Amino acid sequence: MAKKNNENKVQTRFKQPKRRLFLAQWRKYRDEMTQERLAERAGVSQGMISQLENGTSDYTGELLEKLAFGLNCQPADLIMRNPTDPKAPWTIWDRIKPELRAQALRVLETFADEEAA
Repeated sequence: MAKKNNENKVQTRFKQPKRRLFLAQWRKYRDEMTQERLAERAGVSQGMISQLENGTSDYTGELLEKLAFGLNCQPADLIMRNPTDPKAPWTIWDRIKPELRAQALRVLETFADEEAA
């Protein structure tokens, strides 16, 4: 009798590392918003906010949307963007006056074009 292909596969029992959220940083960025206030705005418990910040609880896309709404940002920002990092490109971008952003983009494109050449 032939063995099935998946019988010989080794399966690990390690948990996948949880992706870090920048909740505490976003709360700080939003005028030191408390966990209680964010929980109220997002419609979740303060305990859930604490667990997410400590990495002891996982999150869903729906939860990210609620948290982003409460923090007035995009869901992806909570995973990828630390708003308190002064050297991060997005932080620098946020400090550029809107009327100067087109000029800033042209400068960045010049650097990108140099790399491609």
